[in-house]
Amino acid sequence: MPEKPGSYQFYDADHVIIYVGKAKSLKSRVSSYFHKEVDRFKTKVLVSKIQDISYTVVNTEEDALLLENSLIKKYNPRYNVLLKDGKTYPSICVTNEFFPRIFKTRTINRRFGTYFGPYSHVGSMYAILELIKKIYKPRTCHLSLTREGILQGKFKACLEYHIHNCEGPCIGRQQYEDYQSKIAQAKEILKGHTREVQKQLYEEMQKAAEDLRFEEAEVLKNRILALDNFCAKSEVVSQTITDVDVFTIVDDDARKNAFVNYIHVTNGTINQSFTFEYKRKLDESDQELLLAAIPEIRERFQSHAKEIIVPFDMDWKLPDAAFFIPQRGDKKHLLELSQMNGKQYKFDRLKQAEKLNPEQKQTRLMKELQQKLQLEKMPYRIECFDNSNISGTDAVAGCVVFKAMKPSKKDYRKYIIKTVEGQDDYASMQEVVRRRYSRMMEETPEDLPDLIITDGGLGQMNVVRAVVEGELKLQIPIAGLAKDDRHRTNELLFGNPAQTIGLDVKSELFHALTRIQDEVHRYAITFHRDKRSKHALHSALDDVKGIGPKTRDVLIRHFKSVKRVQTSDIQELTLVIGASRAKVVYDFFHAKAEETK
Repeated sequence: MPEKPGSYQFYDADHVIIYVGKAKSLKSRVSSYFHKEVDRFKTKVLVSKIQDISYTVVNTEEDALLLENSLIKKYNPRYNVLLKDGKTYPSICVTNEFFPRIFKTRTINRRFGTYFGPYSHVGSMYAILELIKKIYKPRTCHLSLTREGILQGKFKACLEYHIHNCEGPCIGRQQYEDYQSKIAQAKEILKGHTREVQKQLYEEMQKAAEDLRFEEAEVLKNRILALDNFCAKSEVVSQTITDVDVFTIVDDDARKNAFVNYIHVTNGTINQSFTFEYKRKLDESDQELLLAAIPEIRERFQSHAKEIIVPFDMDWKLPDAAFFIPQRGDKKHLLELSQMNGKQYKFDRLKQAEKLNPEQKQTRLMKELQQKLQLEKMPYRIECFDNSNISGTDAVAGCVVFKAMKPSKKDYRKYIIKTVEGQDDYASMQEVVRRRYSRMMEETPEDLPDLIITDGGLGQMNVVRAVVEGELKLQIPIAGLAKDDRHRTNELLFGNPAQTIGLDVKSELFHALTRIQDEVHRYAITFHRDKRSKHALHSALDDVKGIGPKTRDVLIRHFKSVKRVQTSDIQELTLVIGASRAKVVYDFFHAKAEETK
């Protein structure tokens, strides 16, 4: 599953939705039901009944929350009720008082007022309350206001009035009609009808400006701007869309199959989203296939939407609906969301097929590389070289071999640089390539690679080409992986003269090539460290012929240092390692001592 936000649906054996959930990462959230040991009995019951899973991807976590909410209202899944964790989600109450109040509550009493919610995302609820408080300034006091009491002056203004958070209905500074009008607009916002409220405010602002009431027009303008800031664009909720179908089509790589995504929107929210796979039988075009799929899908879901959003012109017309190609706005966002879900479904099917048949992925990557480099044959065997040294000391090189894009470790080779003195990476590379392919031409010419990759840019490619093509007269394609200023691989070079091959750095092929590069770098530097560590740990005991590493370690553990071994007499050595080996060690050090006199 994708690591993207979205909503997921669990189905039972009868293909009935039994649970709808939301996730910041669909893969992590859904896998948690199956990979972790759950303690709650009800969750175990739910998991035991899951027979199928579907999901819809969206762009943001907020969209995932809204989509989950609309799907729960549409399908009323059984376990969304059973699996509640015991907490009560808060709602927003608009009281039935003479001057209504608006506040958060967890207690529902329908006789007391009108309730909106509940809100599973508390941050969204507070954002709405803050918006209403900023625009309409409803009273927050608990006074039992009545018309008679206000006229008789029974109430006093509180601090909220003096700091301009309330317009003072308790002391007659705000008229009843004006207050009720603002509460009605606040209710529309709570219902989600923000577009209508904006339109109404805009008309009031225009009229105030025409009547030269500019200060009042400025207040209304600020309210409109506040609503604009609050109403973030969402692909899954749009108050301007009532009842539409959305269809998009995505081809597979071979154009044998096509994936048709269907989204249905009612009252501004998505309540259905499915992707269907169609097989081409007569090489139908996308228009022909989509035109055949639309009536079938609409009949299956009993959709009677009069407007159908599609990605391109349709040659035919339906008797009960009209096709529409959006260019901008909410409908364009819905079309893009449908396309994203179709592409995600295609990608998931590809991954499933490659898990069942891993060779399919490897073949696809080799064919893609062949196409990118325009090679005569598919690069089944790829070899990559890298040098490793510190200021020219302990210079070594490594060669890794990949067959069918998988490492063939039995064919890896290590090389100690023999003819190059000092730090000369180009000369070292030429020596290794010359030694490898000269020997291979004599012994196993059938193992010559289909492609050579150098761990470097243009310079490495040129020196390898000078040996392979110039000296050995071999026609083996040579590519190079170049790094940027931050030492990150960022491009693939190929050809003579070398050119940059257009390759997306996020693509699977680029990741496969950088994996080859990382592997040869690891192999070469590990060999260099091993060689360097042997020098660093070398002692005089390693030069004694006739004793091995075990005897050396026994002597070091007992005498603590090589110097004390040198100065020990033969009797003490005999007690530790035996007479024969003691004589070998004693003679070695005392013979060296005689030579130095």
